[in-house]
Amino acid sequence: MSNQTNGLNTAHFFVDEAGDLNLFDRKGRVLLGQEGVSDTFMVGVAHVANVEVASAKLENLRAELLADPYFSGVPSMQPENRKTAIAFHAKNDLPEVRREVFKLLPTLGVEVQVAIRRKIVLVSEAQLLFKYGRKLHADDVYDDMVKRLFRNLLHRADINEIYFARRGKSDRAEALNAAISRAKMNFNRKWNREADKPTRILSAFPSERAGLQIVDYYLWALQRLYEMGEERFFRLVAGDYRLIMDLDDTRRKPYGEWYSDRNPLALEKIHAL
Repeated sequence: MSNQTNGLNTAHFFVDEAGDLNLFDRKGRVLLGQEGVSDTFMVGVAHVANVEVASAKLENLRAELLADPYFSGVPSMQPENRKTAIAFHAKNDLPEVRREVFKLLPTLGVEVQVAIRRKIVLVSEAQLLFKYGRKLHADDVYDDMVKRLFRNLLHRADINEIYFARRGKSDRAEALNAAISRAKMNFNRKWNREADKPTRILSAFPSERAGLQIVDYYLWALQRLYEMGEERFFRLVAGDYRLIMDLDDTRRKPYGEWYSDRNPLALEKIHAL
């Protein structure tokens, strides 16, 4: 389901990431295994069926929490600190706040897809490219994951609107447009039909778009599952993940292991590389 605008269906997508693509230090040493360094990099997209309703529910929850005397004086709840008071962010929110957000998420009509890269594989790819005088660019990895995520998402509505969480100060609209165009081409090639629906690509901070706060929470839950083996957060929202692509678990298929309603993800299925 998508929002109606002038009689046309508009699908709203929100894209964020978890982890980072830092693989080496300045001396070329591998960073994996060091404290604070993730083993995975994830890009996720949340399709929010009714943006206005979802935004209102999140804002109402924030207002209730800010008015609760229990949180009085808590630094993250003060507007000047620009944390929970202006936007939910799973990593920074208090456990009590996080619990309330997770209770709300299944009521928002969200469908989530996530692409996962294992950084140990990316290190090997980077080292191989280096031997041939080439470099593995983080933006290329990111854009490839975006292309994969949107391959089967852009043909359902009359208009698509995609919000990307801002990544630093650079404006990468041209590259992201190219990634989306490749996703459409791949769909056309696979199904022999057109998916060239009007698509707007925008960027915003999470405080500006509730959908970015939503996808952040789904990514955080999945990251905890992969990085720490902690399943309790993932279980709360597991039904909202439509597709999880573990692209580097190629034991059975060259394109990776895909989890969906037919093959639900569970902790014991995750393969340690």
